[in-house]
Amino acid sequence: MKKKKFITVAIDSEASSGGGTQAKLISKHYNLYYLDTGKIYRYIAYLKIKNTKKFGYIYLKKKIKNLKNSHLRKKKLLSEDIGVIASQIAKQIKIRKLVHQFQIRCAYSPPKKFDGSCLDGRDITTKILPKAMFKFFIYASLNVRAKRRYLELKKFDNKISYSNVRKSIEFRDKSDYERKYSPLKRTKDQVLINSSKLSKRACFLKIKKIMDKKLS
Repeated sequence: MKKKKFITVAIDSEASSGGGTQAKLISKHYNLYYLDTGKIYRYIAYLKIKNTKKFGYIYLKKKIKNLKNSHLRKKKLLSEDIGVIASQIAKQIKIRKLVHQFQIRCAYSPPKKFDGSCLDGRDITTKILPKAMFKFFIYASLNVRAKRRYLELKKFDNKISYSNVRKSIEFRDKSDYERKYSPLKRTKDQVLINSSKLSKRACFLKIKKIMDKKLS
């Protein structure tokens, strides 16, 4: 009996360009362990706000060691305030190294029921899974991303404004692209996917076509 290939998918994406959505669809279709790495930094930001006095490297190390996917599903992690703080935390080398170790373990040692792993974030193709079987970079225009994010946040907060959401994404872009350690960047071995004019389904089918060709 032919042994199944261990599939590794690395996705880097701009804020609100659809990277997380595609990673979930890919993971479900190919039975891969999914990890939203950006949520880890949001979770750390949440811990910092919630436990300011306790917050420190030792405290954080323990929290990351015991981190489960269920911890990353808190609705509070989706707020723009958390996102801004998470982007600032992501610049800290010591914290990134701690998170990187956790991400790599998840990528190469997922639960046995999975046929591989799929991680999305900002430095997955360059730092976490540089030898991934599939490497994608998903992007979209600023206006499209701001509108998507605005509509998403509007469900939780009626007072949110489009202009503030757009400014927040601009700030996060600047932080992601310009940070000294593990910046978001495009590389020659990534497959570029412009999701500006694609529906979630159309974007998934485009990625699926690329993956199926290599896996066949």
